[in-house]
Amino acid sequence: MFLQAYHHWQKMNIKQSGVDDMTLLPKIHESSIVDNLKKRFMDTLIYTYIGPVLISVNPFKQMPYFTEREIELYQGAAIYENPPHIYALADDMFRNMLIDNENHCVIISGESGAGKTVAAKYIMNYIAKVSGGGARVQHVKDIILQSNPLLEAFGNAKTVRNNNSSRFGKYVEMQFDRGGEPDGGKISNFLLEKSRVVGQNENERNFHIFYQLLAGATNEQREQLGLTDPEYYYYLNQSGAYKVDGTDDRQEFQDTMNAMDVIGISPEDQDHVLMLVAGVLHLGNIQFREEGNYAAVENDEFLAFPAYLLSVDPEALRLKLTSRVMDSKWGGRSESVNVTLNVEQANYARDALAKTLHSRVFDFLVAAINGAMQKDYEELVIGVLDIYGFEIFQRNGFEQFCINFCNEKLQQLFIELTLKSEQEEYLSEGIEWEPVAYFNNKIICDLVEERHRGIIAILDEECLLPGDPTDLTFLAKLENAVGEHPHFVSHRTGDVQTRKTLDRDEFRLRHYAGDVTYSVTGFLDKNNDLLYRDLKEAMCESKNQVTSSCFPKSELDDKKRPVTTATQFKTSLNQLMTILMKEEPSYVRCIKPNDNKMPGVFDPILIRHQVKYLGLMENLRVRRAGFAYRRPYEAFLNRYKCLCQDTWPNYYGKPKDGVELLCQAMEYRHDEYRLGNTKIFIRLPKTLFATEDAFQMKKHDLATTIQATYKGHAQYKKYKKMQWAVTLIAAHWKRVTAKRLLERRRKAAQVLRNYINGFITRNQPPNGDNEMFINHCRVTFLHKLRDSLPKSILDKSWPTAPPNLRETSALLEDMFHSNQVRRYCLNMSPQKKMQMQEKLTASEIFKGKKSSYPESVAQPFKSNRLTPQHEALKSKVFDKKYLSQEERPKYMSPVVKYDRHGYKTRPRVLIATNLAVYIMDEQDFKLKDKILYENMTGISVSELTDGIFVIHAECTDKKEKGDVILLSDHVIEATTKIALAAGKINSIQVVKPGGLAYTMSGGKEGLIEFSLGAETRVEKGKKGQLVVVAPSMKVA
Repeated sequence: MFLQAYHHWQKMNIKQSGVDDMTLLPKIHESSIVDNLKKRFMDTLIYTYIGPVLISVNPFKQMPYFTEREIELYQGAAIYENPPHIYALADDMFRNMLIDNENHCVIISGESGAGKTVAAKYIMNYIAKVSGGGARVQHVKDIILQSNPLLEAFGNAKTVRNNNSSRFGKYVEMQFDRGGEPDGGKISNFLLEKSRVVGQNENERNFHIFYQLLAGATNEQREQLGLTDPEYYYYLNQSGAYKVDGTDDRQEFQDTMNAMDVIGISPEDQDHVLMLVAGVLHLGNIQFREEGNYAAVENDEFLAFPAYLLSVDPEALRLKLTSRVMDSKWGGRSESVNVTLNVEQANYARDALAKTLHSRVFDFLVAAINGAMQKDYEELVIGVLDIYGFEIFQRNGFEQFCINFCNEKLQQLFIELTLKSEQEEYLSEGIEWEPVAYFNNKIICDLVEERHRGIIAILDEECLLPGDPTDLTFLAKLENAVGEHPHFVSHRTGDVQTRKTLDRDEFRLRHYAGDVTYSVTGFLDKNNDLLYRDLKEAMCESKNQVTSSCFPKSELDDKKRPVTTATQFKTSLNQLMTILMKEEPSYVRCIKPNDNKMPGVFDPILIRHQVKYLGLMENLRVRRAGFAYRRPYEAFLNRYKCLCQDTWPNYYGKPKDGVELLCQAMEYRHDEYRLGNTKIFIRLPKTLFATEDAFQMKKHDLATTIQATYKGHAQYKKYKKMQWAVTLIAAHWKRVTAKRLLERRRKAAQVLRNYINGFITRNQPPNGDNEMFINHCRVTFLHKLRDSLPKSILDKSWPTAPPNLRETSALLEDMFHSNQVRRYCLNMSPQKKMQMQEKLTASEIFKGKKSSYPESVAQPFKSNRLTPQHEALKSKVFDKKYLSQEERPKYMSPVVKYDRHGYKTRPRVLIATNLAVYIMDEQDFKLKDKILYENMTGISVSELTDGIFVIHAECTDKKEKGDVILLSDHVIEATTKIALAAGKINSIQVVKPGGLAYTMSGGKEGLIEFSLGAETRVEKGKKGQLVVVAPSMKVA
């Protein structure tokens, strides 16, 4: 078996394991595939090709080749130029989309835990990295990437096979403009496993969001939502699993909330979503008891809180859970009858409501994501299909039936598109197409979805029957309708041997991936999955905006029976197939190496099973039916041209002619290869391996010849150059050094004479003897002056001048300082002048008094520190409602207001006009306080580094509340601006550590106690006073 290590075809001296592309395996059978995957997996190579299909084996650990280096390596490279990688597939899709101007998609399949979701993330991350764009494009990228943690929180769960199993299918469309920039997107979801909300298998968890909320909620949220330990909730305590190794639910809750922010879900809607999540948990704790054969709520306390969270009337919720209104018809008349439910029916209604609530919240989030990145038109699309893989458990139910049907459809699509792609390539290259024998699973798809006769049609028909149909009556009807089908068997229709392996409530389908036994228990209930109309009415009346949007009142107008789950799924799946058929597909087949999620462990039996149901053998047969290897002429000739004398070292003819000469030199038989229009096709891997072996052998000879020739030529050139250089340098150097030495000595002697004579006569009038020395002194002084001129207008330093330049130095000093002042004044804007005046005022008030004043000196004062949101509210509310015509805002800034009694902090916005100070609510800009300057008696601050200040005001009216306690990050600026606006500069009082009294309404007094401390803190004291502790820096 050919599985020895060999050198990678494209990368010299890079040792590989097995074969990169399994179309090059000498023998085609499952053992060859499994052995090749094992060889590569044990050498930490998790990617392998089958032609254009990428096989990915989950390593269950972080691999080192997903860095920026790999992105640069694979960007713009042909798919065969580098070792197999998911980046190569993503880059090939992205480039072909732009080149061919057509849509692409990638279909990712595999069983739970095989790494499908991670593969989808890598593809989307790569495309987001290599595509360009501005702010809008980056926003779309952020939404697409942040949609993953949000949808995983509400749609993923821990199962026995996977700690982060996707319990829904999704198709993500990344929409691009013609330049390749992502400017939109869309997500479609399929078959969320709603039943997990109300019950889980042993050692499995409910959806992640429930545990994230319990672990990450703040104390305020826990109190508001009634949250406690997960063991308290019936919907969470059935499986006994609450934690997941390696998962931080608290951190993931923060990631989920951050994703909502990025997507643009408002804080109010976020709160409503969390109320619904908590409401589902509390809904499960409602228990019923039997009273006269009818259901009654066992404990009203467990009813009131979910009603509060769902924003519905508790009595209405009680009524809807324990009774329902049914319409009955007698002849031409119809009437409504109120039917009381028994305990079993009440539990069903409660669970149906919980499942529907979670499902519709999930749909709400998908709609929010789509709404945040939708655009009005569609140009180019790359779709990523991350959908559940084939599932075979010990006991398989309705969900596995739908999932496996989906995989049958995808396998059918895969074979059809693969054959179509192969045939098109052969025809475009002028190669004769040879029909390929393969297993056509259309017969299984028809068995499931055929109209009136398929399993789904029979299941829907049984659900619609009057009376009391059961799962067993459905199985009996199924046996009568399709009992003779070669891919269906049940206990009644099977032979004696088969009956031993089937219970009476089971049937077996022979899928392309193997036989799967399904239990019909729960098929009818899960297919119906009806929520009583009464409960819908209750939800429509909810005051929770998200709930009411999830249950629109228009839904109540539709009297038709809701479409069943299986039919909805079949319709969505067929729509998806239609989309995929219109796009150029790529494929990623994900494989799980073991069931224990352990790195480095390879289970051949498990792998063989996945190779079978992923259809890898079918794919390999199709790819190998004709020619196993094909390459463009340029690439083939460039690699192997050294094997033919006619093409080495360069061939200037047509690449096709050069390749034909190569084939003749290698003595290829005619049946071993074909020459297409742009590519060479090689039938058998051994032909290519023989060519590669010859190339590897030839490289040694070529390398030796090139090395010897180059070394000899290089040494000869080096010797001749050195010989000539030595002679020339020696002759020139001797002459130059002697000449230089003589010239330097002559100049030095003359300079020394001039300087000596100049020094001697330095105090005489300028003459021929001292002129050079005096000029030197002048130049030296001017150079020194140039290098030490004052940089600031405040710097009065000036270099000392020589005696004969003192008068000139004084003139220059006056001219320089005058010019400095003039330039500074000319460059100062009116706004700057005002700031300087304000700074001067602040200096007069706080310098030497307030510890934080030195830090504020370098910071220019601003008149407006409002955020864009505050500006919008100000224009909308304050300017129209509170601002009079004669008033003009002088200063605006966010502040924190402390209550006069409990000292609770309130985010506020301070607006100082020319007449008064307004304190506005930060959220809606309602007026909280207004202090007229005529009533303002003063402003108090401490001499510490805190930002607390108190505005004192006379209480001329009982409605007035008294002094205002505020906290600002810019206390020097705020108090100065207010004092200037009020025209009361002397009203600011800087108090020493100790007590500061303030007045409340009714003449009462409160106390603020300032004290020194290592760290700043503000809190309520034991005696009811406000305690402000802050450090005190050295006051300048």
